Amino acid sequence: MNIKIKGMKRMINVTKPFLPEISEYIEVLNEIWERGWLTNQGPCVQTLEKEIGEYLDISNINFVTNGTIALQLALKALDITEGEVITTPFSYVATTSSIMLEGCTPVFVDINPETLQIDTELIEEKITANTKAIMAVHVFGLPCEVDKIEEIAKKYNLAVIYDAAHAFGVIYKGKSLLSYGDSSTCSFHATKLFHTVEGGCVVSRSDQVHEKVDLIKRFGHNGDDHICLGTNAKNSELHAAMGLVNLRHVDEIIRKRQEISEQYDSILNSYVIFPKKPENLQYNYAYYPIILESEKLLLAVMEEMKNNNIFPRRYFFPSLNDIDYVGSKSECKISSDIASRILCLPLYPELDKEDVNKIGEIVKNTICSAL
Repeated sequence: MNIKIKGMKRMINVTKPFLPEISEYIEVLNEIWERGWLTNQGPCVQTLEKEIGEYLDISNINFVTNGTIALQLALKALDITEGEVITTPFSYVATTSSIMLEGCTPVFVDINPETLQIDTELIEEKITANTKAIMAVHVFGLPCEVDKIEEIAKKYNLAVIYDAAHAFGVIYKGKSLLSYGDSSTCSFHATKLFHTVEGGCVVSRSDQVHEKVDLIKRFGHNGDDHICLGTNAKNSELHAAMGLVNLRHVDEIIRKRQEISEQYDSILNSYVIFPKKPENLQYNYAYYPIILESEKLLLAVMEEMKNNNIFPRRYFFPSLNDIDYVGSKSECKISSDIASRILCLPLYPELDKEDVNKIGEIVKNTICSAL
């Protein structure tokens, strides 16, 4: 069947999933068809976990169904099933959802206005007798203050989980950003620079936690031995196959994203604010966020983009502390303010230089006309 969507104008979205040559994928699929082994920790899953470990120079990787369940598995494996978890309000809703779905209460700590990461100077004042963990987020693939968070966690005997959904391929202080914390999780959703269509992983510091994640993700049993409460968080051979192929292209994907980001920089450096990057960082160019002077200006930029069939994204809006169904309301003035005026511009390897120039000029000209 040949399905075509008629009348659709060419759109430039905030991102576009990378797809390899289909022949590369089919080559791996043919092997899966021959084996007839589609799930339950098959050869492709096992190989993908091994190759990711080699690529990132880390160990104890569990490939799972998505980035949200990865966070839930990390909480479960660290025995955090009640109490309070300190976290950031400036993230995708999955971070907070994972905490609440595991029966815990998110406690929001405002962000640093320059880095957009959780403000480590404010963490200790939110710690109570009920605090069990810190779940920080490497927002846009930029690192949290990992040394300071580790220091606080040790002082109060807290677990540290990093939502590193954006951090695949980031090197900080000489090692993968996924290597920090008791557990780090990553998303391999189709919109990420490395994807398996749907998927994610849990990286565990200790072998014991790693083995527990592996057990919980497959219902909590080995054969007929039912050991603990578990769920179905296994991923399939078909998803792993996409990961195996895409992993071959990650370095080139990052290189192209860097080129596009630097092209944006050349147009916008004097007109917008960017999140501050620390030293000792090898970045993956996961996103291209810009901070505008006001929400009014942001909406004007978005309207002009829409008129040109360009669709950036308000990552992250609203600030999670402002969502109604989150039980513990708290004021996080900086996060709420930044969330109202931050915009991520289109960024993916296939984006044409002419389109990058057009997008950059729309932003610049809209800002200039507002002056």
